[in-house]
Amino acid sequence: MEHPRTTPTDLPKWSALLIEAVTKPGLIMKAYSAFHTFSVGNQILALVQCQLKGLQPGPLNTFPKWKDLGRFVKRGERALTLCMPITCKRRDEESDEEHTFTSFVYKARWFVLAQTDGQELDPITMPEWDAERAMKALGIERVPFDHTDGNVQGFSRGRHIAINPLAQLPFKTLFHELAHSILHSDEGDFADDETTPRSLCEVEAESVALLCCESLGLEGADYARGYIQHWLSGGSGSNAEAIPEKSAQKIFRAADQIIRAGRPQVAPVTL
Repeated sequence: MEHPRTTPTDLPKWSALLIEAVTKPGLIMKAYSAFHTFSVGNQILALVQCQLKGLQPGPLNTFPKWKDLGRFVKRGERALTLCMPITCKRRDEESDEEHTFTSFVYKARWFVLAQTDGQELDPITMPEWDAERAMKALGIERVPFDHTDGNVQGFSRGRHIAINPLAQLPFKTLFHELAHSILHSDEGDFADDETTPRSLCEVEAESVALLCCESLGLEGADYARGYIQHWLSGGSGSNAEAIPEKSAQKIFRAADQIIRAGRPQVAPVTL
């Protein structure tokens, strides 16, 4: 049976994908284990399309790349749509100088393994992740924890972060502070304890922590999910409108930066 083609207008917004990840435990890890070579946002986008089409999640590739691997796309299969960056050039009318900029567009070019036949593939291994490697790649430095309040789990000061040696969830706190440093380094200091102010900045950082913890199978995702859901329930409800689209895009990009930075080789980032 041939499934209808998925078009960009049929795809959920990034804010809707984020809400999906927040409200469905296990979704992020399932997406990461199947599509870890893609950005976090595209991983979830691909998984949602697989669920809609009744496809088994697995490695993704374009038609010619599958052919190079000795496999061919089955007749009648429709490509999955992902968001990809394209580099464009624009000439300034006043200065007549040419500038380059990146635009993100949706393209239906990818097919999952279940949509193909042919040679068997070698097992795909998950890349390791290292915190020190990530911080070095991101240009963020860990400094001694010198906060006088023992309830504070960690803090971010510009491009410097500190984690309480007694932090209950050190990896979640690390991701949270890395997110602050990436997203909010120009907005002052952030000290986080159990009564963190419920601002959009905090939700952005905690959402990044959730995506990173669950993608990498590290402890802390349940706590992060509960915190985010609690904040959403106090706003407009647990729906996509509760997190602005621009914030959702920032969250996915920051999580992807952190995860890729901790791998042995930093790969190009695509949304």
